[in-house]
Amino acid sequence: MNDFEWRRQLRELRQPRAPRRDLWADIERALEHPVPASGPHARIAASSRTAWLFAVGLAAVTVLAVGLTRLPPATAPVWADLAAVPAWKPDDPRLAGAAIELTAAQYELRQALQQSPDSAALQRLLERTEQQESRLRQLGRDAG
Repeated sequence: MNDFEWRRQLRELRQPRAPRRDLWADIERALEHPVPASGPHARIAASSRTAWLFAVGLAAVTVLAVGLTRLPPATAPVWADLAAVPAWKPDDPRLAGAAIELTAAQYELRQALQQSPDSAALQRLLERTEQQESRLRQLGRDAG
């Protein structure tokens, strides 16, 4: 068979075809009188399904338990250290948004430094943020 014959046969498959007999009668009969699954094969299938479900559930509980035991110990709430960051609220409302952002940045940088205290990059970022806050305070004093 060559390509042309395959294509011709495929085109013939695109045409609508009626079934040789009425299928709805069989469907209705099957719905009205369902055949219960019985015999040794049905019992084996049900018991193996139950065994598999039990095994999957046991595996899921084991994975969850192992995962929970490997979690790091709970620490104090993240917002508990917020008092360590000196809060500054400028009198000028135009500077208030920048002050809030700088305070939040300082807080996040201090948190990151607690996790990796030897990071020179984090220390430089914290110094720059403190310098920016100092300039912002100076702007607040000049504006007021």
